[in-house]
Amino acid sequence: MRLDLSLESVQEGIWVSGTVNGTAIGECGRCLDEVRQEIAAPVQGLFEYPDSRAAGEEEGSEDVFEFDGENLELEEVVRDAVVTSLPFTPLCDPDCPGLCDQCGARLADDPDHAHEVLDPRWAALQSFTDEKES
Repeated sequence: MRLDLSLESVQEGIWVSGTVNGTAIGECGRCLDEVRQEIAAPVQGLFEYPDSRAAGEEEGSEDVFEFDGENLELEEVVRDAVVTSLPFTPLCDPDCPGLCDQCGARLADDPDHAHEVLDPRWAALQSFTDEKES
């Protein structure tokens, strides 16, 4: 991941803004193949000084984080930015057919893949034809 950030000193703390760039790696939601997607997400947040908030004051925004006075912990800010830019169901291809729901075969490899589906109401009669063939 690459961070391109700007840090500004403001009265309440340090304002961080910029972008995070990288490659997200996951699995296709249909066929479980590897999916790689380039990410470019905006990052922003206020890291408040420890004494900037009054004793009874509540947390105001979700873009407000704690600053210990020495280090900025950017993990939460970056994670929030990246997660919201990821697709809910990543796909290797928009037309990915997925896996067979009966045997798990990859349907993209065998487009004519099919199973004979016998209506369970006729299953008892199937035993008669099986006996005749024997």
